[in-house]
Amino acid sequence: MAATPHSLEPGGTTPALKATGRVARRQWMSRASFWVLLAATLVGLVVLAYLLADIVRTGGERLVRDWPSFITHYASRREARAGIRAALLGSAWITGLTVFFTIPVGVGTAIWIEEFAPRNRITTLIRLNISNLAGVPSIIYGILGLAVFARLMDLGGTIITGALTLSLMVLPIVIISAAEAIRQVPSSLRDGSLALGATKWETVWHHVLPGSIPGIMTGVILAISRAIGETAALIMIGAYAFVAFDPTGVNDRFTILPIQIYDWTTRPGDNFKAEATAAIIVLMVFVLSLNLIAVLIRNRFRHD
Repeated sequence: MAATPHSLEPGGTTPALKATGRVARRQWMSRASFWVLLAATLVGLVVLAYLLADIVRTGGERLVRDWPSFITHYASRREARAGIRAALLGSAWITGLTVFFTIPVGVGTAIWIEEFAPRNRITTLIRLNISNLAGVPSIIYGILGLAVFARLMDLGGTIITGALTLSLMVLPIVIISAAEAIRQVPSSLRDGSLALGATKWETVWHHVLPGSIPGIMTGVILAISRAIGETAALIMIGAYAFVAFDPTGVNDRFTILPIQIYDWTTRPGDNFKAEATAAIIVLMVFVLSLNLIAVLIRNRFRHD
């Protein structure tokens, strides 16, 4: 018995039913789980807020004191003259090339899987393997990039090697999110377009793809965020921790902001603590700026 009815109140209104037995226990578990999950979320937010406050307090002083020199100077063994110019340019090169390689391949693969591939065991196996690749540790991709791009293709520890390695790492994220976004497009749009004489590709290009852009951009945001903060895979292929020149092409050696931050944090003492936290602030601004661009693109297509 789920609930027990009560007699009418003096005003003639029917009181709320009181749950008993299994229903009461399920309701209690539902309320308890809500508060447990809320507490877990608040703990994470409090820790994140504390870390952000500490970073802004420590690194903000360095940026306020002399931010132009911090942006324009190269790395140095003297903390007063240390800067992130080479690391910032390397991050821009790596991120731009990663996006350039990843989006066309990832979205094209998702379109093929959802719209053109036959429904059989082979495509099911492909889907499963793509999902599994999304959970592979980044160091494995670093080993793959070292073996294939750096040594087999003789590209060395260059920008193009780093971009290709990161593209392989984030490609499953883009494919999975794009395929899910394409799957959410109503089938009535496809049927109507085909009924009016459009080809399969015209239907995909003019109706399915524009309707799935918001979901695709969500996956791109996640992929960019992971690629920018990656360190282990790039160290594996031979990225430098100290670079005192501007990378000007895809065949140049490079460093990136996470590697520069890691190098400063491993220095003995607190001499480079302010420089490391200031670089973290610049990295967060860099990531948020790219994510903002992706969000604006997503919102524009969603409103259209």
